[in-house]
Amino acid sequence: MNINIGTMFANRAFLSPDLEACIGTGYRYTYDGMNRRINRFAAYLSQAGVRTGDRIAVLAKNNEQVLTTLFGAAKKGVITVVLNFRLTAPELSYILNDSGSTLLVYGDEFYPTVERLKSGTPVEDFIAIENSGDPKGPDKSFESVLADMGEEEPVPAGSGSDPAVLMYTSGTTGNPKGAVLTHDNCFWAAVGLVHSLEWTFQYRFLSVAPLFHIGGLAPIFANIHVGCPMVFMPDFDPAAAWEIIEKEKITFAMTVPVMLQYMAMVPGFRDRDLSALKYFICGGAPVPQSLIQSYDTSGIDVYQVYGATEYSGAITFWTKAMGLEKSDSMGKPVFHGDIKIMDPVSGKELETGGTGEICIFGPQVFKGYWENPEATAAALVDGYYRSGDLGRKDKNGFIYVVDRLKDMIISGGENIYPAELESVITAHPKVAEAAVIGKPDGKWGEIPVAFIVPAQDAAPSPSEIIDHCRQNLAGFKCVKEIHFIDQVPRNTLGKVLKRSLKDQIKDRI
Repeated sequence: MNINIGTMFANRAFLSPDLEACIGTGYRYTYDGMNRRINRFAAYLSQAGVRTGDRIAVLAKNNEQVLTTLFGAAKKGVITVVLNFRLTAPELSYILNDSGSTLLVYGDEFYPTVERLKSGTPVEDFIAIENSGDPKGPDKSFESVLADMGEEEPVPAGSGSDPAVLMYTSGTTGNPKGAVLTHDNCFWAAVGLVHSLEWTFQYRFLSVAPLFHIGGLAPIFANIHVGCPMVFMPDFDPAAAWEIIEKEKITFAMTVPVMLQYMAMVPGFRDRDLSALKYFICGGAPVPQSLIQSYDTSGIDVYQVYGATEYSGAITFWTKAMGLEKSDSMGKPVFHGDIKIMDPVSGKELETGGTGEICIFGPQVFKGYWENPEATAAALVDGYYRSGDLGRKDKNGFIYVVDRLKDMIISGGENIYPAELESVITAHPKVAEAAVIGKPDGKWGEIPVAFIVPAQDAAPSPSEIIDHCRQNLAGFKCVKEIHFIDQVPRNTLGKVLKRSLKDQIKDRI
C-alpha cells in the first residue's frame, strides 16, 4: 500500500473522530474537526492552481495552522517547506528561491519580515494566520481562505517515495540544503517512534520544540499515527510550561537540554500536580547526565534522543529502562532502524568498539537534498545515510557519539575529538561553556585550541585550564592555546558555529 501522510490523518479521523487532536490558545479541535479544516485547505490549493509537485511554505510558530497547511498540501501531492522563523529575510529569501515556493502561510507577527519577501522571491500568494485577531497587513487571512471551501475528502495525489516535506538544514558550513522527506519517510519515522517508546492515544503531547526542527515535526506524525492529542505552545516559557503540563495533564514532550535546565529552575514546580507526566524526550545536543539524574530525583524520566533531519527524526533512544549506567550513551536504534560504524575512508564496517562514522540504514533515510545531486551523493551511499558523526558501538549495541567527523583534530598523527576536551574543560568549576577547534600548526599539523566562557563568579587562568586538562587527559589531547570569550557563537538551533571560531583564529594569526 502506498502511504500518503494526508490520508494517514484522514484515516485517524475516521477511526477516532471524537478524540482531541489539536489544542492551543482559543481552539480545541477533534481529529474529525481538524480533518475538515485540512480538506478545506486542500480545496483552496486546487482553486489557487497549486498542483502536485509544487512547493508551498509555512512561516509560523507551533500551532494547528501549520498542520492544516502541511496535511492539506500532502493530500494534493504538494510539498511543504517548513521555514525557521528565527531566520532573517535574506536567509528566508534564499530558501524560498531555492525551493521555488509559490505560496506562503505565515503568522502575522512575522508580517514585517514577509513584506521584505514580497519582491525577489517566487511567492505570489500570501496568507496570514491572525493569531491576535488584529491583522497586521493587507494579506488574506487563513480563516477567510478556509471559509468558502468544501470539506469533501480529496482524491489523494502523491505517495510513497514522492516528496512530502522540505526541511532546510542549519547551514553551519554554507547555504542551507533542503532535505527531501517523502511520505514513506514520515510514515516510518512515526512507526519508529511509537514502537520504541510508550506512545498511545491515552497520552497527551506538549508540542513546544519548534516545528521547523525535525525534533519538533517528527513527533507530530507519531501522534497522528496513534491518535494522541497535541497541545501547542508557540513560545517557550519555563514557568508557563509547568502550568500547561498541570492544566492539560501532559504526559510527555520533546525538549532540548536548555529547556529542561530552565524548567528545573522554576521555583515550586515539584509542588504542582504532575501525576500525568511520564517522561521528557530530550535531544538536539548532548544531555548532561546531571540533568537526567536531577529530574530522576523528582520522579520524572528524561529519555535521550539522537536524531537527524536526513533520517526523518530519531535515530536512537536511551531510556531509563536501559540502565542509568548507560545514560552517557545515545541508546539503541529506533525500531526498524539500523546503525553500522564504518571507516570514513574505506567504507568498511569496523569491529565492535572501533571509532568511525555513524552510518544509518532503514526506511527513514531521506531521499536526498533538493536539486543538489553533489551533496546527495556525498550523504547517501548504497541507500544508507552518512551522518558525518563519529561514534562507536559497544557489544550490547549501545551507540556512543564521539564528535563530528569534520571537527576531528589530527595532531602528530593522533586523532583528537573536541567533544571529549569540551566535556573535560566544562567540568572545571570556573568554566561556563567551552568550544574546541583545531588550529593549523607547522610542527604537529594541528593543535587543539579552546574558546572558553568563564563562570560568572570567577574566571580561570589559562594555566589552570591546561593543568586541569593534563590531570584528566593524555598529554597529546591537551589544549595548547586558550581564548576567553563572552559567549559561544551558535546558530538558531543552538549548534556551535565552529566555523566562526576558526575565522577568529585566522584573524589572530
